[in-house]
Amino acid sequence: MWQRSKCGGVMRLLKMLVFVGFVVVKWVKGYENMTDTDMQYVSEKNFYNRPLLVGLTLINGAAAKGAVCLDGSLPGYHFHRGYGSGSNSWLIQLEGGGWCGTIKNCVYSKKTRHGSSLYMEKQIPFIGILSNKAEENPDFFNWNRIKVRYCDGASFSGDSQNVGAGLYFRGQRIWQAAMEDLMSKGMRYAKQALLSGCSAGGLASIIHCDEFRELFPRTTRVKCLSDAGLFLDTVDVSGHRSLRNLFGSVVTLQGVQKSLPRSCTSRLNPILCYFPQHLIASVRTPLFLLNAAYDTWQIQASLAPPSADYRWNWFECRKNYARCGAPQIQYLQGFRNQMLRSTRGFSRSYKNGLFINSCFAHCQSERQDTWFARDSPRIGNRGIAESVGNWYYDRLSVQAIGCPYPCDKTCHNLVFK
Repeated sequence: MWQRSKCGGVMRLLKMLVFVGFVVVKWVKGYENMTDTDMQYVSEKNFYNRPLLVGLTLINGAAAKGAVCLDGSLPGYHFHRGYGSGSNSWLIQLEGGGWCGTIKNCVYSKKTRHGSSLYMEKQIPFIGILSNKAEENPDFFNWNRIKVRYCDGASFSGDSQNVGAGLYFRGQRIWQAAMEDLMSKGMRYAKQALLSGCSAGGLASIIHCDEFRELFPRTTRVKCLSDAGLFLDTVDVSGHRSLRNLFGSVVTLQGVQKSLPRSCTSRLNPILCYFPQHLIASVRTPLFLLNAAYDTWQIQASLAPPSADYRWNWFECRKNYARCGAPQIQYLQGFRNQMLRSTRGFSRSYKNGLFINSCFAHCQSERQDTWFARDSPRIGNRGIAESVGNWYYDRLSVQAIGCPYPCDKTCHNLVFK
């Protein structure tokens, strides 16, 4: 009887361990291939004015240039034409969605919308910085607005392939093909242009900022915006560097080093040059950094991922900031301090802009409630959309840093189930 009971207990324990392992694998895979598309956000909100839905355009000439998604399908974008005073102004938004740094994860990604246009939504809502309504997007509502879809897994920067696995790492070529296609559709006549991006797209907007500037005459006003793209090379809760390991595998597997600025790779390891903290000082084009000091993606996938949280001490905290204990909040304050130190030199340049609020958030330009609404996050008396607009049009210098948690009462903090 005791033997049978003991055996049954062992089997239950094994089943539980298998289940936990499965959950951790799915968690890690989910964050490595994280999406920032706002279809779910829109469906959860009761919008009084339905958002504009914009169809997917595939870049038909891309395959001839080798500019294809992970699975070899055509890349694409969503394009809504500008009008009136914005007809010669162009806003390019690079989609985010994590990275894939192993053959296994890239094979998984190529069967999702972040690796294949076959799985992309045929229409997506244009909200936040892409909204076509003046009351939701006062400075950019009537511009030509484009969302370039993300399907390469390396922030639009890889240039390699793996024949055996049927994987194409062509992010750099996708970037070039998209820009060439848009230039042929009128972007070459732009009087004003803004390259933006969120998360992995925010990193891409930093990497490609100076390339974007070179597309236009010197008379064109060209600037770049990185939202939630300030990924830090930081130590995780186990004392290791989880994000450096991920970025290292992405750079190596996908041949990213060829796309990184020589100003960085000539003095640092290319893996370190994939971290914005080593890139932003050498970007010549005016750049705006919009970031949450307690970026939820970095907390969950870089600072305290399940793989580093051996005793599951961070299980509740990484999902809900209100469940963090005093030592965990102190640890997160250290992360915020590192972020502020990394931008110190960058912020000294008058041409650059900065908005770092002390929120638990990620991608604040793509959500209407955080971009421009009655109760949007603010630093001082200005919100995100107003700050970006003031900086872009040179109305005001913007170097805004919010006070540390918990003093900011305007945050729209994210809580995960």
